[in-house]
Amino acid sequence: MYLGTVIGTLEATVVYEGLEGVKLLWVAPRKADGAAAGAPLVACDATPQAGPGDTVFLVDGREATMPLPNDFVPVDATIVGIVDEVTQE
Repeated sequence: MYLGTVIGTLEATVVYEGLEGVKLLWVAPRKADGAAAGAPLVACDATPQAGPGDTVFLVDGREATMPLPNDFVPVDATIVGIVDEVTQE
């Protein structure tokens, strides 16, 4: 799991079978201190209904398909929650 900031939304006129109705968001990966952690990526929004400006946590790899209605779809990352606060001790 890792953090990211939603920087935009995407619309696709044609989507892979099984991804119909799944919201796609443009996400910038972040470190816990808020610094950039890589290039932006497209992530599915499983259930949290995140939007631009939200800090979110994502899963990638095989786990990215598990929160989706059809778990055999080609996705790299999925948002599984919206972060309220990050505290480092």
